[in-house]
Amino acid sequence: MKNIKFYRKPELENPCLIAAWPGMGYVATGVASYLKKKLKSTLLAEIKSEDFFYLTDVWIRKEEIILPQLPKSTFFYWKNREVRRDLIIFLGEAQPPPDKELAFASKVLDVAQLFEVKRVYTAAAAPAPIHHTQPPGVLAVATNKKLKEYLKKFKVTLMREGNISGMNGLLLGVVKQRDMEGICLLGEIPYYTTQIENPRSSQAVLSILTRMLGIEIDMEEINLLAKQTEERLNEFIKTHQKLEKPISSEEIEEMKKGLKDRSEIPESAKDRIENLFKQAAKDRSQAIELKAELDKWGIFEEYEDRFLDLFKKGHH
Repeated sequence: MKNIKFYRKPELENPCLIAAWPGMGYVATGVASYLKKKLKSTLLAEIKSEDFFYLTDVWIRKEEIILPQLPKSTFFYWKNREVRRDLIIFLGEAQPPPDKELAFASKVLDVAQLFEVKRVYTAAAAPAPIHHTQPPGVLAVATNKKLKEYLKKFKVTLMREGNISGMNGLLLGVVKQRDMEGICLLGEIPYYTTQIENPRSSQAVLSILTRMLGIEIDMEEINLLAKQTEERLNEFIKTHQKLEKPISSEEIEEMKKGLKDRSEIPESAKDRIENLFKQAAKDRSQAIELKAELDKWGIFEEYEDRFLDLFKKGHH
């Protein structure tokens, strides 16, 4: 298949596709990456980055110029041994350029249909007038009336109007064109936190999605992340009487530094970071995933020198 590099071609039974790209609150990628990790899914294939992305800048770290890697767009699979409903998980590290979006969506679904996927799930954020300590609600949209009835079995609110921006929404438009089934689950996030990772919202979506898929996963790590995010927001709010607009990038960095001082990183996350360092030493394209993991826990500065060593000439 053009533009696709396959690592394996397993026999999958009645698979669903879960697809995610970065977006507001990082809700979608939070859902898909956590599911991928907890299910210990296996690398399946990737879309060749050079066919859809291009570099527009370089990184400068400690007075050195570093050429970044193109974002990866990777498929994983997991075989459900209990019921005949396997999963394909697609994770895009970046949204493709606007002129490539439709072609990219088609390519993702080409791979899905190769494995006879009938239903596609995506996730997104739904900015709402809620406080960050409130349990977020979950909205949902579907591509046909049958699925709308199906959604009523779960504690979700059907989205009546609006739009879902980016690939997490656009993909379902192409799904409908191909007469496939599609569902998007949208986790509520406060208006003032659209630029901050929102694990509480991802957890709310995951609780619905796993019920739909009939699987169980350990939620301990994402619950801890949600607690830490709430703590850093509470600390931030102490110095801000009102939150009527999104928090600025400078304020986000301030909050991350505050979190770093009191973060409790679970052993599973530490082990994952060490494994990612080993992988990145052999394949520098893995550095993007490593950077994302360090940023998620607010500890990049602690590992910065070790991270940059990966890019030094002659490093192996």
